[in-house]
Amino acid sequence: MNISPFFLDLRSAYQSELEDLTFDSEGRDVLRQRLADKRKEIGFLVQMMELSPEMVAVVFHQGFKFSAPAVMDDVLGHEADELPEWSSVADAVQVAPWAREMVDVFLKEPRGEWFLTLAAGLEYMAGKPVAAGASQAEDDEDEDGDEADEFDVDDNGEDQGDGQARKEAADDWMVEQGFDRKD
Repeated sequence: MNISPFFLDLRSAYQSELEDLTFDSEGRDVLRQRLADKRKEIGFLVQMMELSPEMVAVVFHQGFKFSAPAVMDDVLGHEADELPEWSSVADAVQVAPWAREMVDVFLKEPRGEWFLTLAAGLEYMAGKPVAAGASQAEDDEDEDGDEADEFDVDDNGEDQGDGQARKEAADDWMVEQGFDRKD
C-alpha cells in the first residue's frame, strides 16, 4: 500500500485529535461522551471540514466498516486535490446507522464528497496496525455476514475490547512520563 504524504501528515493529526478527546484530566475514558458532544455541533463542524479536516473527521470514528480494502488502499495513495468522489468509494464503505444522517449533512456541502472520502480514509488508516503504528491486529472479517454484527459495539457505542486497549495504552504512556502505574 502506498500512502500519500497528504494522508501521512493527516494521520498523526487525526490520531492526536482522537487521543485528545479520549481521556479527561483524571485519566477517565471520556471519548464516547466527547464524540457525542462533537456530533451535536455538526452545523459548525461542516464549516471547518476544509480548514481542519482531521478535527472534523473524528465525528465518524467507529462509524465506517470497510468491505473493499483495495478501494481504500487506493484512496490513501491520493493527494488532497486528487481524492476520488465519495460516490465512487461509497460502495466500499458501510456507514453505521447512527452516522448516516451526518453523511447526508456533509453531502449537501460543496466539498462534502471530498470530505467524506477523506474521513473514510483517515478512519480506515486508524484501524490499520501498520498505518496507525499500533501493535493490535486488524479486526477479523465477520464470517457469518450478518449485517447486525458489522458494527459490533456495546451499549455505550464503543467497540468491544477497544476501551481496554486504550486504557492499557494510556497507562503505558503515563508510566513513560514518570508516573506510577494504577492497579
